[in-house]
Amino acid sequence: MRDFAAIDFETANNARSSVCSVGLVVVRDYEIVDSFYSLIQPEPNYYNYWCSRVHGLTREDTEEAPVFPKVWAKIEPLIEGLPLVAHNKPFDESCLKAVFRVYQMDYPDYEFYDTLRASRQVLPYLENHQLHTVAAACGYRLAHHHHALADAEACAWIAREIL
Repeated sequence: MRDFAAIDFETANNARSSVCSVGLVVVRDYEIVDSFYSLIQPEPNYYNYWCSRVHGLTREDTEEAPVFPKVWAKIEPLIEGLPLVAHNKPFDESCLKAVFRVYQMDYPDYEFYDTLRASRQVLPYLENHQLHTVAAACGYRLAHHHHALADAEACAWIAREIL
């Protein structure tokens, strides 16, 4: 793929709609041309221990953050006409659909590709297919794993290499 947008969400709790941050990397003609990161006030607005332990975000971090529709209004023009790519598409796509439902927004049926699934086919010899492992196999060092923008950058790098 020459043109796409890699996306990653972090969630505050086990509800898929509880997105608390988003990272987006726009690739055109194989080059990263734009990126976007935002904290988001999650819905429902509470953090569980395990999610905070993974990404380090807490309620205090997102207390003054915008709600999802305001953040998506900034993302939408960046991704217009582009397929979305995520590492573990079922998670990120389900988060996006869930938060669209919560805010009663019309979901435009985004075309989604999965670098996790593709990596299992293209790189079957890896010991695992976690984002940081696949990124390293593709020549990218993921320094801030579970920061939404860093994960989106790693996903974009992987997608350029194997999709």
